[in-house]
Amino acid sequence: MLTQTLKSKVAALWDKFWSGGISNPLNAIEQITYLLFIKQLDETDKRKASNADFLGEKYKSIFSGKYFPPGVDDKDEKNAIEKETLRWSYFTRMPSEEMLLQVQSRVFPFIKQLEEVNSFFTKHMANAAFLIPSGRMLTEATKTIDEIYKELEKENRFIDAQGDFYEYLLDALRSSGKNGQFRTPPHIIELIVELVEPKLGNRIADPASGTAGFLLAAYKYLITQFTSDNYIAEDDNGFKRGTLADKLVDEKAKKMLNEDTFFGFDIDPTMIRIGLMNLMMHGITQPKIDYKDTLSKHYNEDNAYDIVMANPPFTGSIDKGDLNETFTVATTKSELLFVERIYKMLRMGGTAGVVVPQGVLFGSGNAFKDIRKILINKCELKAVISMPSGVFKPYAGVATAILVFTKGGETNNVWFYEMQGDGYSLDDKRNPYLGTDGKRDFGDLHLIIDAFRKGNSKKESDRSLKHFFVPKKEIEENDYDLSLSKYKEEVYEEIVYENPEFIIAKLESIELEISNGIKELKEIL
Repeated sequence: MLTQTLKSKVAALWDKFWSGGISNPLNAIEQITYLLFIKQLDETDKRKASNADFLGEKYKSIFSGKYFPPGVDDKDEKNAIEKETLRWSYFTRMPSEEMLLQVQSRVFPFIKQLEEVNSFFTKHMANAAFLIPSGRMLTEATKTIDEIYKELEKENRFIDAQGDFYEYLLDALRSSGKNGQFRTPPHIIELIVELVEPKLGNRIADPASGTAGFLLAAYKYLITQFTSDNYIAEDDNGFKRGTLADKLVDEKAKKMLNEDTFFGFDIDPTMIRIGLMNLMMHGITQPKIDYKDTLSKHYNEDNAYDIVMANPPFTGSIDKGDLNETFTVATTKSELLFVERIYKMLRMGGTAGVVVPQGVLFGSGNAFKDIRKILINKCELKAVISMPSGVFKPYAGVATAILVFTKGGETNNVWFYEMQGDGYSLDDKRNPYLGTDGKRDFGDLHLIIDAFRKGNSKKESDRSLKHFFVPKKEIEENDYDLSLSKYKEEVYEEIVYENPEFIIAKLESIELEISNGIKELKEIL
């Protein structure tokens, strides 16, 4: 939803980093994230000071007083520096090499020890490294960021446009899977959000949050419920989303949305910082994303969340010695452990939407059966949506499925859907499909949502169709198998062949025509 001018400036920012030697997209985004945080500190502080002045209130700036850089004793007033010199608007006026020294040795250490701003972001800055190698590169990057902000301020939806800008930056990660980490396609995330339908007041979590795509999508879904129709637009995947939340006027509700709604966990400090910035750029003032291995002994937040959404990593086996002792499924396979972890995280009545490899649906080992028994016997398993193997291309070709379940509910019938297309080509290019009218073809995305909400187990019994219900009893009789192919009825059309004598006669006729044609050509020659 960015203007072409903004897109070209984002592309220019990428070029600055690539040409400057930071070619790994993850490293580049991390360094850009630090610069954006420093820029925002200055902008936010100025805005708060201005508001306080207008209201006649006192305000203490985070840039007031002295700062003692690393290596300077806190009693050594002579070598202390004014915090005002650490502002973006101050150091960006310095000559290139002087600016680089200022940011490396003073500004960066300063933001790493801040506690007054976003506690989670500053906490995870502790081990951050500033990698920009030259003053020239830093100068060009800061100029481009200033230009981007000027463009963003021209738009009426400043905060949301900031978010779009950061999401556009993150697009570079979509095709650069690193250590098994990659972004879940946004349209699949949006589909899952529509299926679980979060509500204001819910505590929403992702046990493997990465860039915080699920949490962000839930935020957009929630504020749409409080946005007037004239501020709602259709996004690139046909989902209607609002940006203004003009109907959300209750300050208590706003505070809850910003500070006590979104919770993420990850084991990669870089992804934590990127995820936090992603939410902050969209206007969430206090997102809570923390460093935690949710499969380990150190995580014990059971029965804590109303909504859990995730596409957890399928990295194979986990070290048994590190596993949380409360797991009941005897396995070290991460895809099974994450399903039980999500089940445990949910409060009674809480709902999950999770992506799993399709092997989870039909694996014959005891652990596979045990996890499916939990879904069937201890939850209401609402839906099993099988997705084609191309959905996660170009970096993964594994066939996956979406599970939707509510903890503590009763499973009577399970709804199955066979997704045949998600609106994009299923090859490595993943080009968006267009219909015959030239408009976007969203494949099964919106059909799934509509059919799920209208689901009727008494009417949807034809198993030759894309979606149908299967009774719990039948699933139990089939060893808790949840693969669609187990229950789908394939319809085969009978092919009627012509009589062999008639086919031979046709061949002879064709042969005669060819022979006559050759004879005619010879006569002409």
